[in-house]
Amino acid sequence: MNHPIGDDDWRAPARTTLVARLASPTLAAFVVDRPDGTGLAACAVGTIEHRLGAPGDPEGRTGYVFSVATDPDMRRRGYSRQCMTALLAWFRAQGVRKVDLRASAEAEPLYRSLGFGRTADPAMRLRLDP
Repeated sequence: MNHPIGDDDWRAPARTTLVARLASPTLAAFVVDRPDGTGLAACAVGTIEHRLGAPGDPEGRTGYVFSVATDPDMRRRGYSRQCMTALLAWFRAQGVRKVDLRASAEAEPLYRSLGFGRTADPAMRLRLDP
């Protein structure tokens, strides 16, 4: 399904979902404000997924970082690191033992410095039409 550039129909439903999920104990977002107070400089958002238990993770609680973003003019200031550090601390406080994410080549050094490593399982995706 292709969406034209500038299609903003997703924003209102996404906001509604975000507000509802932030009220639950399974989603968290950490932000750094721009120094001039005009908005966000960076953010990291993650969720806790419930999977089947396994050795070393009997409860099957897996953290998933699904959004880390920094405004281009705010990069290289440690803001994403601050957001990720806070998100990882939140995962630990929730009893999560494993955290997954997908990393761009540009962001991979940050994640490696936080202890992430590549897995043997490549990600795949199927888009289902409604």
